[in-house]
Amino acid sequence: MKSGQHFLTDRGIAERIAGYAEISPSDRILEIGPGKGSLTEFLAARAGRVYAIEADPELARYVEESFPNVEVIQGDALRVDLPEYNKVVSNLPYHISTKITLRLLRNPFDLMVLMYQREFVERMLASPGSREYGRLSVNVSYYADVEVLETVPRSAFRPMPHVSSSVVRLRPRRDRELVDELIFSSISRDLFTKRRKKVKNALASIGVADDVMLDLDPSILDARPEDLGVDEFVQIARVVSEHRSRDSL
Repeated sequence: MKSGQHFLTDRGIAERIAGYAEISPSDRILEIGPGKGSLTEFLAARAGRVYAIEADPELARYVEESFPNVEVIQGDALRVDLPEYNKVVSNLPYHISTKITLRLLRNPFDLMVLMYQREFVERMLASPGSREYGRLSVNVSYYADVEVLETVPRSAFRPMPHVSSSVVRLRPRRDRELVDELIFSSISRDLFTKRRKKVKNALASIGVADDVMLDLDPSILDARPEDLGVDEFVQIARVVSEHRSRDSL
């Protein structure tokens, strides 16, 4: 068993999670970390195709042999090429929660139903100015609308984790302003390493020129990164991107 992996053993909860995904036979489902297939069973019964990414060779073989309409991709979910899917349903391995969530958000999707440690969900949904607010919160707010569906007790897993979990449903934000995603990601990452500095000082420290900052709202420049909402991060990314495009002409 990989570090941080806790197998869901409560069949009732597994069936509910599959139900939250509103699966039809035309759906192509991605599951990350199927483990022993407790959730996979209910996904395979509903979807036309399930793709399951599993790092453990023995578990990958077990899942592939158990479900005929499941294609198992054996490897690291952070590194393998992702198949073409439209929904993601997973009890995500805790130790890769942040990295895999950021990867999934940047890939097109219709809906995701994901289970995380409860504290992780609190970070996803944190408000500007709070201690939990950070890069994860900003990226989730930019890409998706999030609905908390239920809390799952520790007793639903083996081995039993130290904390309870939460199931969330994410739908893509159709109204978001489109900006360069790599710039948005790097800006949110870099500014939160300097979360208590003024934004203008934090931007200067990562090499953003003064002429770029002249095009930003002064109220943004005088704030701290930890107090900015997602719209302010979008504005910073847009202005930085516009200047880079001009400079490349």
